[in-house]
Amino acid sequence: MPKPNPPGNPEQAIAPRIIRCPGCGGDSVYAASNPFRPFCSERCRGADFGAWASEGYRVAAPPTSPDGDDSELLPD
Repeated sequence: MPKPNPPGNPEQAIAPRIIRCPGCGGDSVYAASNPFRPFCSERCRGADFGAWASEGYRVAAPPTSPDGDDSELLPD
């Protein structure tokens, strides 16, 4: 019966995981060797950053009052 490899042994390296790129939908390697992870390329990473910068994506937030006084939105 073979002995199990001790932790940290290079023979026991974890295989890189292939995920779907959130930018283009193609394959992307999710590993330290991919500097653009979770994206597949610098192009997809840049396109996503551009969408955030131009407010193409938004995070939901509760509505605010027109005069800017949010105190009426708080529960009593």
